[in-house]
Amino acid sequence: TFFLLCFLFSFKMCIFAQRKENYMEMETLDWSNLGFGYRKTDGNVRCIYKDGAWGEVQVSADENITLHMAATCLHYGQDAFEGLKAFRGKDGKVRIFRLEANAERLQSSCDGIMMPRVSTELFREMVTKVVALNERFVPPYESGASLYIRPLLIGTSAQVGVSPSKEYLFV
Repeated sequence: TFFLLCFLFSFKMCIFAQRKENYMEMETLDWSNLGFGYRKTDGNVRCIYKDGAWGEVQVSADENITLHMAATCLHYGQDAFEGLKAFRGKDGKVRIFRLEANAERLQSSCDGIMMPRVSTELFREMVTKVVALNERFVPPYESGASLYIRPLLIGTSAQVGVSPSKEYLFV
């Protein structure tokens, strides 16, 4: 089975600044032979944890994340990710496979490395939002392919010393 890798959290995807050639590429895309790798899409979603609370979910077209060189994710490995898939059914509807189970696994990872939990509700909101933003990248039913989504949570505080970050980015 071939998968279309689109980092969400690095839910990596590039918003509504779509060009005509991008649409033409989609029309000629061989969904059955994509392979597993990154493909620029239409948008990604982000949420920042600061002052003890998660902020508002933001939609972004930027494929890059700016980090301080002393961010805890870089020096102390304070990061976690999940991987899930969105499929198009025979009826044309998009379905996300085991969303709640992936949210629970991320929460377990958060507990293990002292990061704030991402609630199942926030996880669901962000995954469904990024899939909706990028629905045209969910392969057709007959292709046997899926849209691969990679939620990523990273500690972003600039600090030296082994302690949990004060700020986080969920992408």
